[in-house]
Amino acid sequence: MPASSRLCVATVLLLLSVTPAARAEWDGGFSYIPGTPNGPENWGNLKPEWATCSTGKRQSPINLDSLQLTLAPGLGYLNYTYQNAKASVVNHGNEIKVRFDGDAGSLVINSTAYHLRQMHWHTPSEHTIDDRRYDMELHMVHLNAQNETAVIGILYDVGIQRDEFLYKLEPYIRKIVNQKDKEVLVYGGVDPNIAKGLDNIYYRFMGSFTTPPCIEGVTWTIIKEVRTVSFTQLALLRAAVLDGFENNARPVQDVNKREIELFFPLPLSIEHDVPIRDASA
Repeated sequence: MPASSRLCVATVLLLLSVTPAARAEWDGGFSYIPGTPNGPENWGNLKPEWATCSTGKRQSPINLDSLQLTLAPGLGYLNYTYQNAKASVVNHGNEIKVRFDGDAGSLVINSTAYHLRQMHWHTPSEHTIDDRRYDMELHMVHLNAQNETAVIGILYDVGIQRDEFLYKLEPYIRKIVNQKDKEVLVYGGVDPNIAKGLDNIYYRFMGSFTTPPCIEGVTWTIIKEVRTVSFTQLALLRAAVLDGFENNARPVQDVNKREIELFFPLPLSIEHDVPIRDASA
């Protein structure tokens, strides 16, 4: 049997082993299916408090265009201190989330500490780079004392190597497949350091939440390095959410002349050189 056929058979067996016969129903009010009454182009019309999804000028996700970036070496390396913390894996129906119930550490931006509260996945990626969409995106969501949000986004492509962070959570995700609002405590806690990867080059811009009510004022950091996730790991995440949310990525939004900054460590190596303008010009 060809390798591709064996992979397909293995994936089907995986889905059969984790998917209950009864399907739960989604009652969150929105969907990701374009052209439907509650699809992404209509989110802003579904509820008055969701109007920003349509009227906002700093919506996320966006396309990160190499020709529209500002070099920003002054941003500095990401300043964070993460640690293993008590956490649960939660099925929200539209996404699978890791919720931290203990102190998982913080990210410091402009001398302000943003504490890591939760992490969740989107398949495929929400943000694109030069119009390329990736297979998965992980969001690390942080809040500061003023309840302001900063999110780190990590992009993934399917490859031979599995993602170690997701691998450690697979047994817990299997327990909540298609069970909306079901959650399980992760034995021994969750260490965010395993997820962050190589982060010495990143994009920075102001945006919004990517689900209703699409609140703006979110500080976004997208890591430039693309990580690897296995096909079976991606299949598990897609099987775990409710029907219709296997593709839970909002379409890219207009940039609307927002500044998109790129931090890199000096000196800029030739392999990372891109045709972008200098902020000091």
